[in-house]
Amino acid sequence: MMDGFAGKAVFIDIGALEDIPRLGARSVKTALGDIAVFRNGQDELFALRDACPHKQGVLSQGIVHGRSVTCPLHGWVISLATGQAEGLDEGCTQRFAVKQEDGRVYLSLGHAA
Repeated sequence: MMDGFAGKAVFIDIGALEDIPRLGARSVKTALGDIAVFRNGQDELFALRDACPHKQGVLSQGIVHGRSVTCPLHGWVISLATGQAEGLDEGCTQRFAVKQEDGRVYLSLGHAA
């Protein structure tokens, strides 16, 4: 198991680490929909469906702080590690496996057959 993801993940190269701003995100268009890849202040990477579970706000346009992102639409705070809404809010957005190797960022959209 890798970071809570079972099975053998298949990763695709989505670009250089520098393409994702520190304390920011990059939206990646995929067959599964838009996925936001976040980079926090400690250079940790996280990937979530680019839609808040509340009213589908674009999370990649939110404010990254610590291991969370604040949705720009209504201020919901979403955990980057779990996709769960924090505080009194309830809901979850799908997360995806993401990793960095040799300055490149790799995103998994599923598992190997």
